[in-house]
Amino acid sequence: MSGKVEHLLEVIIFRSRWLLAPFFLGLIVSVLLLLIKFVQELFHLSLHVISVTESDIIIGILTLIDMALVGSLLMMIIFSGYEIFVSKIDVAEHADRPDWMGKVDFGGLKLKVIGAIVAISAIDLLKTFVEIPSEPTEGNTEMFLWKVTIHMAFVLSGVFF
Repeated sequence: MSGKVEHLLEVIIFRSRWLLAPFFLGLIVSVLLLLIKFVQELFHLSLHVISVTESDIIIGILTLIDMALVGSLLMMIIFSGYEIFVSKIDVAEHADRPDWMGKVDFGGLKLKVIGAIVAISAIDLLKTFVEIPSEPTEGNTEMFLWKVTIHMAFVLSGVFF
């Protein structure tokens, strides 16, 4: 009797992995929302390329790079997370299938995520330094210090992983 109960419990637990599928669908929607903001920023940057300063163009490009990295991070999490926790993605014969698909385990996914977070943080920090006013105020100095501290925490976390 207890063997049947145990088997039923294991079947329920195994099938419950599909409860994660809506989360991955939600992340796909978030990639679409990010794409809308990316196109909006690219359009805005293109319209004002003549009238803005070089540093404004650099900040705009860094913003686009930042969004591209976040989008790539989301896709990595969607693909790997779905394959690790829900089901294998059956596109093995497709010519465009990334080499890493099906080969990233949970530990590898964590490393890729922390690496992407460090890169995103570095770009945000670079944007902050490009925008530094000629005369930093006390509030700005504190904000710069916090951003560097947070970035270093991400870097150290990545090293420890």
